[in-house]
Amino acid sequence: MELEVRHLRALCAIADTGSLHRAARELGVAQPSLSTQLRRIEQELGGELFTRTRAGCRPTPLGRVVLSRARPLVAEMRALVTEARTAAAGGPQLRIGSTGSRALSGWLRRLRQSRPEPTLRMDVSANALLRMVADGRLDVAFVHEVEGCPLRVPDSLRLRVLVDREPQFVSLPADHPATARPVVDLSELAGDRWMVDETVDGEFDAVLRMLHTAGLNPRVLHGDYHTTASLIASGEVVTVCQPTCLPRPGLAVRRLHGDPLGVRLLLAARTETDLDAVHPALAEAYGEAARQAPAYREWLELEQKQSGSKTPAPAPVPALP
Repeated sequence: MELEVRHLRALCAIADTGSLHRAARELGVAQPSLSTQLRRIEQELGGELFTRTRAGCRPTPLGRVVLSRARPLVAEMRALVTEARTAAAGGPQLRIGSTGSRALSGWLRRLRQSRPEPTLRMDVSANALLRMVADGRLDVAFVHEVEGCPLRVPDSLRLRVLVDREPQFVSLPADHPATARPVVDLSELAGDRWMVDETVDGEFDAVLRMLHTAGLNPRVLHGDYHTTASLIASGEVVTVCQPTCLPRPGLAVRRLHGDPLGVRLLLAARTETDLDAVHPALAEAYGEAARQAPAYREWLELEQKQSGSKTPAPAPVPALP
């Protein structure tokens, strides 16, 4: 077996994510296939590259030596491919990465007005997107940092805060008794099952911390948020959601009393120039999405009234007309 760039890329992904499962998802391969590939690489190099424990995968001394040589080779190959594709396309094309957001469509629409059609890479993992920007695979990334769970930001990146603290709301069945009021106390959801997508960086830990702080110990189910919507509508679960989410048939969105969980919204790029080029369009798009969400608009209006004479925060929530 001869080592190829794809093998080195696999080793870097395992080291960066600390998990065969997460690395396989990032690489777009099945976990058993990645495990087999790792064993063959280790056989070729003559020793274990990672120690496997319940906490994940950690590089061995041999693994650290291999990774120190593999990372620059992988980065150089990515840069070569990027430059070649740009030259073949006849000009630069903005490559955007994003975690889920209702602001995304408005952001892309605004960017198209002054530049070629951007490409888009969606991922629930903000850390994965930040690594892609640092490696040159993306130009900018719009990501969410869950409160209490800091992201692993590569030193080479520049950050711009879009919203310093976005309150997270709750999505629940439209016929739930708690929907009778615009603000829901967590105690009203003590008997409900909660669903959380554990692949979203930091979210599982943050939601559990929020519930335990409120003295709740509900049953927590694991699933992606696309599946969650149908389960909410059928009365099976409740879940935290972004405040820009819109109500839909069978599903309601409500504020949580005391705003117990927040998220910081960040824009990441390798240069301040790249941030300056895209931040205004994103800020406009986010403001548009916020105004369209009834529960969030009400929250924003209340915040503006209460903070009328206060000094504004470094990255305030979007202003309403």
